[in-house]
Amino acid sequence: MKVGFLTVALGKMSFEEIVSWANENGFEALEVAAWPIVNERDFSSTTIDVENFDAKRADEIKKLLDKHNLMISSLAYYDNNLDADLKKRKRINEHLKKVIDAANLLKVELVGTFIGRDITKSVEENFKEFEKVFRPLISYAESKNVRLMIENCPMVGWQQPEKVGNIFYSPQLWREIFRIAPDSFGLNYDPSHLYWLGIDYVKVIQEFKDRIFHVHAKDVEIDDSLLDDQGIFGHFGTNLHGKSWWIYRLPGFGEIDWEEFILALKKIGYDFVISIEHEDPVWFGTTEKSKVGLKMGLKHLASLV
Repeated sequence: MKVGFLTVALGKMSFEEIVSWANENGFEALEVAAWPIVNERDFSSTTIDVENFDAKRADEIKKLLDKHNLMISSLAYYDNNLDADLKKRKRINEHLKKVIDAANLLKVELVGTFIGRDITKSVEENFKEFEKVFRPLISYAESKNVRLMIENCPMVGWQQPEKVGNIFYSPQLWREIFRIAPDSFGLNYDPSHLYWLGIDYVKVIQEFKDRIFHVHAKDVEIDDSLLDDQGIFGHFGTNLHGKSWWIYRLPGFGEIDWEEFILALKKIGYDFVISIEHEDPVWFGTTEKSKVGLKMGLKHLASLV
């Protein structure tokens, strides 16, 4: 198993600078951010500009990675592919295709995204939207030798306050989606989201072993005193995205049992990349702070993989 990181944390650095730093500090893989240069998402960046990407640039990147003994585990573009605004939805879907094209040129097998949600419809109604939107997207990815995968973040409050924004956050929902999606469609599995949702993040690994394509290393801390006071919906005027009784942490600084989690992954034969998704506010805000945080996360995981 290799340890890597999502390049959003170093979003102010160039791809070349990130590759050099990652190699010097013992990382083996990069999950490369590929959002549009102009976008509305938080925790996003453009490490690779897929709008202006071609075979020449792909060859330059592959040579650079070989020189520094690094691999790209996935290209990352997490946005709302079921947006209720159909013009915006089309732009997002078309950009995802460009990310797939770039992955094909780079010989990268995986592209990560969100399903998202049409917020004007129920979760059940969004299953039909999923089929309509993702069947052609999955087919397009397959034609480019790429597999799509979804991170299991509920994205509460993304489109509207207090409402789930990504219909792919629980085992129950995964089963429904996988029932209608081919084997080439899977999970970018993040245990932190399951933990604060009260779901056993180790138990589900066995059931979904064939759909776990990639793994995020993100921890989470629960403030029990706040939870006792506020309840699971948090206090008035906030959503659940780390602004209440739980907050994301770097691996080793929260409540995930990484030894148990990684052992469970090994038991199902997972031997790919575990990628640090750094959203810990203690070590965020500047490039230098993010570097320190990433190194701390690597130190914690290195002895377990």
